[in-house]
Amino acid sequence: MTGPSSNHIVQRSGGLPTDSDPSLIESTEVAQALDVDIATGLSSDEAKRRLEEFGANELASAPPVPKWKKFLEQFKDPLVYLLLAATLISLVAWFIERSHAQAGAEGAEALPFDSIVIVLILVLNAVLGYLQEVKAEKAVDALAQMTAPQTSVLRDGRVTRINTSDVVPGDVVVLGEGDTVSADGRLVASASLRIAEASLTGESVPVGKRPDKLDSAKALGDRANMVFNGTSVTQGTGRVIVTGTGMNTQVGKIADMLSQTEDDTTPLQKEMAHVSKVLGIAVCIIAVLVLVALAVMEGFHSTQDVIDSLLLAVSLAVAAVPEGLAAILTVVLALGVQRMAQHHAIVKKLSSVETLGSASVICSDKTGTLTRNEMTVERVLTPSGQVEITGTGYAPVGQMTGINGGDLQGDNPARAEAMLTLAVGSLANDGELRKSDAGDKWEIVGDPTEVSLVVAARKIRANKAYENFQRVAELPFTSERKRMSIIAEDRSDARRLSVFAKGAPDVLLGYCSRISVNGQVRPLTEGDRQTILQSVEELSSQAYRTLGQAYRPLNTPSLSEVPGVQANAAGQVRDIAEQSEVIEKDLIWTGMVGIIDPPRTEVRDSVAEAHRAGIRTVMITGDHPLTAARIASDLGIIKPGDEARTGEELDAMSQEEFDKTTSKISVYARVAPEHKLKIVDSLQRQQNIVAMTGDGVNDAPAVKTSDIGVAMGITGTEVTKESAKMILADDNFSTIVAAVREGRVIFDNIRKFLRYLLSSNVGEVFTVFGGVMLAGFLGITQPESQGVTLPLLATQLLWINLLTDAAPALAMGIDPQTDDVMGRSPRRLNDRVIDKSMWGDIIFIGIIMAIVTLIGMDMHLSGGLFTDRSVAALGHEEQMVEARTMGFTILVFAQLFNAVASRSALQSAFVGLFSNKWLWGAIGISIALQVLVIYVPFLNTAFGTTPLGALAWFECIGLAAFVLVASELRKVVLRAIEKRRA
Repeated sequence: MTGPSSNHIVQRSGGLPTDSDPSLIESTEVAQALDVDIATGLSSDEAKRRLEEFGANELASAPPVPKWKKFLEQFKDPLVYLLLAATLISLVAWFIERSHAQAGAEGAEALPFDSIVIVLILVLNAVLGYLQEVKAEKAVDALAQMTAPQTSVLRDGRVTRINTSDVVPGDVVVLGEGDTVSADGRLVASASLRIAEASLTGESVPVGKRPDKLDSAKALGDRANMVFNGTSVTQGTGRVIVTGTGMNTQVGKIADMLSQTEDDTTPLQKEMAHVSKVLGIAVCIIAVLVLVALAVMEGFHSTQDVIDSLLLAVSLAVAAVPEGLAAILTVVLALGVQRMAQHHAIVKKLSSVETLGSASVICSDKTGTLTRNEMTVERVLTPSGQVEITGTGYAPVGQMTGINGGDLQGDNPARAEAMLTLAVGSLANDGELRKSDAGDKWEIVGDPTEVSLVVAARKIRANKAYENFQRVAELPFTSERKRMSIIAEDRSDARRLSVFAKGAPDVLLGYCSRISVNGQVRPLTEGDRQTILQSVEELSSQAYRTLGQAYRPLNTPSLSEVPGVQANAAGQVRDIAEQSEVIEKDLIWTGMVGIIDPPRTEVRDSVAEAHRAGIRTVMITGDHPLTAARIASDLGIIKPGDEARTGEELDAMSQEEFDKTTSKISVYARVAPEHKLKIVDSLQRQQNIVAMTGDGVNDAPAVKTSDIGVAMGITGTEVTKESAKMILADDNFSTIVAAVREGRVIFDNIRKFLRYLLSSNVGEVFTVFGGVMLAGFLGITQPESQGVTLPLLATQLLWINLLTDAAPALAMGIDPQTDDVMGRSPRRLNDRVIDKSMWGDIIFIGIIMAIVTLIGMDMHLSGGLFTDRSVAALGHEEQMVEARTMGFTILVFAQLFNAVASRSALQSAFVGLFSNKWLWGAIGISIALQVLVIYVPFLNTAFGTTPLGALAWFECIGLAAFVLVASELRKVVLRAIEKRRA
């Protein structure tokens, strides 16, 4: 990739040498060199051209694995090596036979059909595995596109959000608190900007940033006017001209390490590997026992006997372990995650699906998640009274009225005070209201609470009187400060400065010493404070969020002249964020607003469903305790009358008291980010699996610490999204509950196809083992015969696996919900995927499958218990071919019946029998292919089969159906036991 160095500028329009250091140059010169207007940014066409020239803003990664290599990797499996050994053994056997017989002579095959069939099945298995892997990769790639980080840039004169990969040199990037810096760049403007650069420089404390040029070259950590890719904004705002993207950034220099990382193995995949290993060892032991039994009971009379026995042992081992299990598991998880994404829950890692179904506590913020996040100013409380603002949503249409719609009489002082209050609120504001591109609706940029003040001010034209004010500095809002201030210059009054502030009323009052009443400013009395705080309580009890407004004229044209503000000899004010106590003092209280954010109508049902599923919902908010308790009560999180705990109360508790509180209390108000982290830790100490939502940069630690970190897709910062395992595209609590339900369904489906695959494969093992051990009893071995007679051929076992393992199992992996997944308690993470009950089911069905298969074979062999008299005229070899065809077909149909039965461990298979069309399609394809194997002549030769008559088909299907009957009877017993326990 080519492009400008992060430390040097590519010359685009002349004026600067190409090796200039942007930190040593004025920002205007940097803009000129990169041919960009700081006020409007790049045009869309120019940005597109630069993207083609410099490439995507991405770090270099390992080259993609070629398709041919991916295909060959399908053969990297010990089980495949066993099959290749079987192929070699079969080929050697064919050559030996050919050397002792003339071509075409009786007993000698013209072609090594066994070897050919095994190789074909191997290739077909590899093709299926490759296609499944490609499908899973496409699903994951689509997911990655949905979770792609975004950056705010100035394009065509407007701030817009684009994928970070599309940022180009010369772009003007707009930074705000919680953003991740997407490229290296030169700062052109900032307001109390602080950036955490620990990931790059090791500096643990966020670094203050200023746009002033440096007087000499500095080390990376001291370049105060530069920002670097991968760092994060912890405070303030800024604008940056991008000087380096992709590999031409500081972090790009160490990007080689990224290509050396390996994919993590999920707990589920580890358990599947463990199951396959244990099962493989067990079956290898059985295979050895079969070989020993054959040698003792039958004896090896020829080389062919030895070869046939070895082929049987190898096939037995392969039959027991589902070769496509890993591929099917990955596809099922990927498709499930893709389904979640369609319902606005974007899960970043497949492994998180397992954790989702185990969630026992959901800790949620209030605003926007439990509520609609359509903040609307309805009340304005001033020293002279209270007024209402009509209109809902973000359209600036409404008016000021008295309480309950009454008229404001004459020169009501509350009217003027309300105008002043909303004007201050709209000035101390980072939000923006604008018409959509289509022009048919209003859209907001920034925090909805802030924008609600802008909307209210525009409704009553309160902003008109203060249009001459221009912001010159900002003291940004933080979770600790709970307030935000700006310093603005009045261009119509000798360019005098004033401070405008808004924040939590109880906090902001602490910085006020005066109050504005009916146009007059007087000292703020203790009585005034108590009246205001009482009004806060009243509004909060009505579920209003309150914000206070205050201001102070500085009466000076320069910040450096404000008493107490520290400046250098040149009159430059040092970091204003560190001087907030000096600037935000002696403020004049104007009033406060009551903002309503109604609960989402669908959340109450979701909370009830979560409770039914054994999942506790906990609300954690920075709002007033009464507001939090009211909303929580309306949503059913707590009972009416229950109280919320505050961050101040939590601070006074010991760990034991804290844990006792979190085990009972479900609403927390006026909390700081560190309280969220402590609550998560406490709940986890109580063995809970905790999902935690967050949006701000300070929520990131709690989100990352929780078992399931959930970031807000709309209001969430990039830092929080990176820390989370799941992103809510709609910021809706109901989406979390829906994701938990989907996670449980996916996990149930995994158990379904595991039950199906393992019970079917165990049935094959028991069939072969029983056929060898009971060969004489069943008529498989005749008294006058010599040598080894195999119950089923290796190629037949391999065909069964190919036919019944892939398509039906994959179809079961996307099965619709069968059981009431939200009607049971959360699964514990240390619970085994295959528990004792499931192993019992697997072995029970395997035994039934073996019994019906051996009975079907016995019916077509003379000398058995259930001999069909029609076979008496056939020779033993002909009888064995027909008996094997019967057993072969019964096993196929038994496994297809098992697929229907395995959709639920307790519920009858006949409930929702045809709800999974994919499963019935897979069953239909399997039946059609099995019919071909039985009736196509060259396939008869390859698989050792013979055409069956109508009666034989009735026998096959009837015997195979016993698997479904036995499963239904077992479920009846298990349901009765469950009912008795309940």
